[in-house]
Amino acid sequence: MRSSTAPAPGEPVRIPDKLYFRISEVSQLTGVKPYVLRYWETEFPKLAPKKSGTGQRLYRRKDVELVLEVKHLLYDKRFTIEGARRLLGQRGKRPEVKPEPAPAAQVSLFDNGAPNVQQIRRELTEILSLLR
Repeated sequence: MRSSTAPAPGEPVRIPDKLYFRISEVSQLTGVKPYVLRYWETEFPKLAPKKSGTGQRLYRRKDVELVLEVKHLLYDKRFTIEGARRLLGQRGKRPEVKPEPAPAAQVSLFDNGAPNVQQIRRELTEILSLLR
């Protein structure tokens, strides 16, 4: 049974313009039960609401957006918790930019300055013996 204020499936969620949301508000906004939200906090390190002096969870807007993303991955896309955690972890990292290697000079094995096949074979054999 879904809460009357929870969004219908596929309906976009409008997050009110507030600094902090209590767990009950997040539950109503997202349609996720409070006990599930507490469990997700243990499974997704990025989901870490602050706690008030009385110990109440205070979710920020980015936390609510993350809850919606986790819900989408788990319920709509059918990810496992591990898969969703891995995907969210990858999104947080910047992609590693590798410099493109300089184009190798094209050398024909038949050129006068190119090493011959026997020399290449000897060097590869030496490398193989080092690896063993």
